[in-house]
Amino acid sequence: MTNTFSLTFLVALSLMVVLRLWLGQRQIAHVLAHRATVPAQFSGRVELAAHQKAADYAAARSRFGRGGLVLEILLLLALTFGGGLQALHDFWSPRLDGLSYGVALIFSLMALSGLLDLPLSLYRQFVIEEKFGFNRMTLTLFFADFVKQTALGIAIGTPVLLAVLWLMSQMGNLWWLYVWLFWCSFNLLILFVYPSWIAPLFNKFSPLEDAPLKARIEALLARCGFASSGLFVMDGSKRSNHGNAYFTGFGKTKRIVFFDTLIGRLQPTEIEAVLAHELGHFKHRHVVKRIVLLFAMSLVFLATLGQLIDAPWFFNGLGVQMGNPAQNTVLALILFYLTVPVFTFLLTPLMSLLSRQNEFEADRYAATHASANDLVQALVKLYEDNAATLTPDPLHSLFYDSHPPAALRITRLQGG
Repeated sequence: MTNTFSLTFLVALSLMVVLRLWLGQRQIAHVLAHRATVPAQFSGRVELAAHQKAADYAAARSRFGRGGLVLEILLLLALTFGGGLQALHDFWSPRLDGLSYGVALIFSLMALSGLLDLPLSLYRQFVIEEKFGFNRMTLTLFFADFVKQTALGIAIGTPVLLAVLWLMSQMGNLWWLYVWLFWCSFNLLILFVYPSWIAPLFNKFSPLEDAPLKARIEALLARCGFASSGLFVMDGSKRSNHGNAYFTGFGKTKRIVFFDTLIGRLQPTEIEAVLAHELGHFKHRHVVKRIVLLFAMSLVFLATLGQLIDAPWFFNGLGVQMGNPAQNTVLALILFYLTVPVFTFLLTPLMSLLSRQNEFEADRYAATHASANDLVQALVKLYEDNAATLTPDPLHSLFYDSHPPAALRITRLQGG
């Protein structure tokens, strides 16, 4: 059974890697092949130079993603068949036991992964984003964010991890159900506290002061029956030139947040149309449906882990020797976390399809509560400002894209 599982995992891993590399190469080839001409739907709206910048940006990000994938797989193989996780277990097991062993082992892996990801993040921000004119972050701000994120991760992650490991060790055969209930509760709590307590640690949120724009937005909210705890502008420009708008929070803590870059770029009617699109997500309960789906999937995953936690072939098949029951709990949790993405990768296009359907629904809602033409104008500006390619590879888009291709989205908004 051990050899069978090892072979199954390696086959699944190989298929995932080959597919991801092939899709990445298709994306690069397709956007560069269509680089010379602006698509007909955008003729007169998008300059050729902007279209070519978007093509080059998409190609650069795809190349970077392919390189990052290789490093990601090398780390996975080093931790499993390369004996990395076993070595960490051998280091901590004589020194710690119980919950302290589990926390030390998991944090060691997180630290290792974080250190390996750090140069990739630096390259992404200060080479790729800088090259295409999007970076506004300084090294000082980058490392300040890194320290804050690390400290916040330790402060929140430690009690959460302790609670999960305690439930796994004390709740018998149904531990996975108790962990799931705790995990769902924790995530809902984060949705409540994030806008007021966590987000301000990284950005400044100021009340929207543009009186005419505020009145326009409040009128839209009234028409749509949406109540929020406030309209805010976020200083996104101190890190990036990318623009966006989003809802955050849950229940009475819901906030509407605009990037300052978005406010500076779009006309009031266009901002209204973008917000109407976001309200469409709310009215169709897309966020709630997505949370329910993710909670259901996490229940299935935890129940599956509950069946694997005492299976020697699962440990041995991934290059790890079983220890005592408390250590096996932690090792199984780590191995499951490492391997699940390999076996669930083919769910990616299904999740992407669901997301694109939600975007079409939100667009239709926006077109009935604001101007479809204003939304089109806003989208064209956002595509241009964010260097979003107008000519993605169809298969790559089908597999990965959470938003519909630009041409199809605008055609539908225009009644095509």
